[in-house]
Amino acid sequence: MSEKIPGTGGERYVPYAERTGNESIVYFTRDLSAEGIKKLYRRVNGRIQGKVALKLHTGEQYGPNIIPSAWVKEFMASELPDATIVETNTFYEGDRDTTEKHRETLKINGWDFCPVDITDEFGTADLLVLGGKWFDHMSVGRELPKYDSLVVLTHFKGHTMGGFGGSNKNIGIGCADGKIGKKMIHQAAGSDDQWSIAEEELMERMTESTKATVDYFGKKTCFINAMRNISVSCDCEGCLAEPVVTPDIGILASNDILAVDQACVDLIYALKDEDGAAMRERIESRHGHHQLAYMYELGMGNRKYLLLDIDHEDAPIRPADAVANVVPFVEDPKVAERRMKALAALAEAEAAKE
Repeated sequence: MSEKIPGTGGERYVPYAERTGNESIVYFTRDLSAEGIKKLYRRVNGRIQGKVALKLHTGEQYGPNIIPSAWVKEFMASELPDATIVETNTFYEGDRDTTEKHRETLKINGWDFCPVDITDEFGTADLLVLGGKWFDHMSVGRELPKYDSLVVLTHFKGHTMGGFGGSNKNIGIGCADGKIGKKMIHQAAGSDDQWSIAEEELMERMTESTKATVDYFGKKTCFINAMRNISVSCDCEGCLAEPVVTPDIGILASNDILAVDQACVDLIYALKDEDGAAMRERIESRHGHHQLAYMYELGMGNRKYLLLDIDHEDAPIRPADAVANVVPFVEDPKVAERRMKALAALAEAEAAKE
C-alpha cells in the first residue's frame, strides 16, 4: 500500500465556494435514455471529426449496471454511425484479461452490433505525459492513436480503489493497455502486490494517464457521464458489485473533463444524507477527491462550472436543483433476474473447482 501524500486531502470534499479559477459549461438532463445521450452529445460534439473512437466500459459478463448496450446502439446509429467502440484488456484476471475472453464477454453483454477495437490486441503505443510527476509517457493500446477524435461515454459510479469512476477513470485506466500501462498505474516498481499503489498516488498516476490521452486528441474530445445504477463498485466487478442504493440522477456532458466529473461528484454531495451516504463514504475513504484536485493542478480543466438544464431551455441550475426530485433506486426485474442467474453460474463454477 502506498503512503498518503501529505497535504493533498483527497478524503475531503471541497465546497464550490472554496474553488478558484474559471467556469466551464456542463449540460444536464434527467432523461436517462438513448435520447438523453443524443441530446447532450449534440451540445458538445462541435469538434468531433474524422475517424471517431467511442470509449466506454463494456463490463464483465452480465454486469447489471453498465450503460445498456441498446442505448449505445441507438445513439451510435443516430449520431456516430461510422464510429468504433474502443477498449483494452484488463490487468486483473477475469472475463477480459485476454482478447479471446474479452471478445466473448463483448458478445454476452450485447456489444456485437458494431466494430469493437480492443486496442492493445496487437501491441502498445506510447503517448507523452506533459508535466507529470510520475510518468513522462503512458503505454496505451497500439490502435488508439490511429483515431482522430475521442467520444467518452462513461457510467459514473463508485470504484473500489479510485473512490469514483467518471470520465477520468474511464480514460486513465481504460485506455492504458492491459499489461504495461495498467501495471504502471497500479503496481509499484519491485512490488509483488498487483495493487500496491493506492489513495493519492493512485489518483495522480491514473490522472497522468488520462492526460496523455486527452492531450493527444486535444479539442477533438467530449465527455458524457451517465449517473444511473450508481453502485459503489466499478463495472469491473460485474455481478459481484455491491447492490445499488444511490438514486438514479441523470446524464451530464461537457467538453471539460474535470468540470463534468466534478459536477457529478457535486450532485452526489447534493443528495439527501440517506441517498448519498454510500457514495460519499466510498469517495472519501479512497481519497477520490484527489482525482479532481490533481486534474486541476495539471491544467486539465475547471473545477467551477455553469450547470445548464437542457430539460428547461438551458436554465442555469444548482446541483441541489438537479437532484431535487430523485426517487429511491429500484432494480429492473429483468436485470435482477439476469444478475441472480449469473451469480448462480459463478457459484456453480467455483464449486466445480473444489
